[in-house]
Amino acid sequence: MAASDEHGSLTRAFSGLGVDENALISILGKWHPEQRQSFRKGTPDFFIQDERQFERWNDSHVLQLRQEFLRLNEAIVLWTMHPWERDARLLKESLYKGPSQYNVLVEIAATRSAEELLGARRAYHSLFDHSVEEAVAFQVHTPDKKLLVALLSSYRYEGPKVNDEIAKLEAKTISNAIIKGGALVEDEEIVRILSTRSKLHLKAVYKHYKEISGNYLDEDLDGVPRLKETVECLITPQTYFSKVRFNHYVLDASLRLNADEITKDALTRVIPTRADVDMKLIKEEYHKNYGADLPKKIQDVANGNYRDFLLTLIARGD
Repeated sequence: MAASDEHGSLTRAFSGLGVDENALISILGKWHPEQRQSFRKGTPDFFIQDERQFERWNDSHVLQLRQEFLRLNEAIVLWTMHPWERDARLLKESLYKGPSQYNVLVEIAATRSAEELLGARRAYHSLFDHSVEEAVAFQVHTPDKKLLVALLSSYRYEGPKVNDEIAKLEAKTISNAIIKGGALVEDEEIVRILSTRSKLHLKAVYKHYKEISGNYLDEDLDGVPRLKETVECLITPQTYFSKVRFNHYVLDASLRLNADEITKDALTRVIPTRADVDMKLIKEEYHKNYGADLPKKIQDVANGNYRDFLLTLIARGD
């Protein structure tokens, strides 16, 4: 294989999501020292020379490549964990990363059953020697705190009974609050309704809200991302999961300095956690929203064993 062809193959193996292990083994294992030097000279985006003319990896690419190698490990670890431990660790990690990852707190609190959320809270307590509610109350310093604590503390009724009159009144309450404006994410009644009512009841509230306002509730919450995520996760989780930035991937010819790690982490998190829950619905929603096939999209943007593992998990829903 010509040096330029090798350089192109290696660049593709390093780019996107995950790494193409077979290509790396096939090419790198046969290299002579001169070929390694040629690769370094021929890929200035990967390697730089400092003021002493010392030739070395670009630090940002070292970090990027290490993260890409770890993606398969992360997906496998998430898949093999007990769901309660998995959710507890995801909650802990999201709190550590800060406000950009608070959507994961909403995701877990609002898409799990009452028993699953209780199990995650128990696991969190066992793993970290304090409650997740305590951690949120102490670590979150944004207006989202009240909503997050309430959602994570909830134990929702999951039976079939819905009081339609109360649902209609609560739809009106939410509509009035939105019309009034203000700090909606801290509104006592909105937080109470979203954090305590059953999902069937909230679907009735959602329906009545549309009748009252002419708009869908999540549409009217576009400016309040944490409430919008909460409504989507409670009412139409497949819509939420289909939009977890899967459509934002753009492949480049080389490693991307400005790659969105939140986007990449979302793919690694969502596929293992939803594979046995609602993956078929997520695929359908993704196709409806973006006119693309989700497995084909992952086939296009991901590499190697990481890609193959994700596709295997997605196929479980067929």
